Amino acid sequence: MARIVYGVSGEGSGHSSRAREILAHLVGHGHQLKVASYDRGYRNLKDDFDVMEISGLSINSQDNKISTIRTLLENLKMLPDGIKSFNVARHQLFKQFKPNCVITDFEPMTAYLANYYHVPLISLDNQHRMRYMEYSRPDELSKDALITETVIRAMVPKPDISLVTTFHFGEVKNNHTFLFPPILRESVLALSATEEEHILVYVTSGFDSLISLLENFDREEFIIYGYDKQEVNGNLHYRPFSKTKFLHDLATSKAIIATAGFTLITEALYLGKPYFAVPMEGQFEQALNALMLEEQGFGKSSFDIQVDQIAAFIYSIPDYKKNLREYPHEGNHKIKDFLDKLLANNGQQLQQYIAS
Repeated sequence: MARIVYGVSGEGSGHSSRAREILAHLVGHGHQLKVASYDRGYRNLKDDFDVMEISGLSINSQDNKISTIRTLLENLKMLPDGIKSFNVARHQLFKQFKPNCVITDFEPMTAYLANYYHVPLISLDNQHRMRYMEYSRPDELSKDALITETVIRAMVPKPDISLVTTFHFGEVKNNHTFLFPPILRESVLALSATEEEHILVYVTSGFDSLISLLENFDREEFIIYGYDKQEVNGNLHYRPFSKTKFLHDLATSKAIIATAGFTLITEALYLGKPYFAVPMEGQFEQALNALMLEEQGFGKSSFDIQVDQIAAFIYSIPDYKKNLREYPHEGNHKIKDFLDKLLANNGQQLQQYIAS
């Protein structure tokens, strides 16, 4: 069995949710794993896996906009801890553990150490769509696409194999990139979707301009997560976050209005829920998610949401639901089976892929 270092980005919960499914699979197949993560990734995984807490990058936002200055300042404050963390990870994860390979879910420290020690590196994420997959985009986003690809290259400089999860499939740019359906939590795969009258609203931080628009639709019930409070204000029902309750409200909703994060979009599509995506300003990946969603007829997107757009979305929910009947329901077996082949015989198949 292989010795694997698995780096997980701690920004948001999507990376750790995806990693949990893969980690449990790898452990169940007898592989030895050392996990490295930070922030939410560390908190979400530490109780169930062998996880080292490292330093990582964070993003600061307000009213659905990334604050460049605050993000820069917060990350600069962590620089001394980052250097210390890098040295500890190098000693414990590489010099002592001596991995056969490294898997990174958009976590740069383990990726750079893999390159430094010439350990085979597998990237497993949805970000590498924007580096290794062909996709269409409007001309005004071309500059953002180039910047994003440069950032991805800086975060994960040179993966030997790239396993890309996506709900929109395009041509790959090389022979070491492989596309797979999105990885879904087992708790989502186990859900039975029904339809009640509420629309689920999810925002990762205070998005007051959206909330004020929803007040105009007094005939609709909106269940809102992201404000961490229990309160009813007319047609707006705020709920503190609870995994169980959130999944129930997701599975029973008639539609979703939320930021354009990859994980929630893919879970909603799997459950057949039309989605109004509002990309966070300054995040090209969310813009791309929103455009792909609308291109496939599964929902609507807007970079500057307005009352008339929400009204048009609600009116078109039956049409979106009809389109969603064609959305594939494949589970996680394809990417797990491919990983099993790569890691067989202590990763010898991986070496063959790299050499070919």
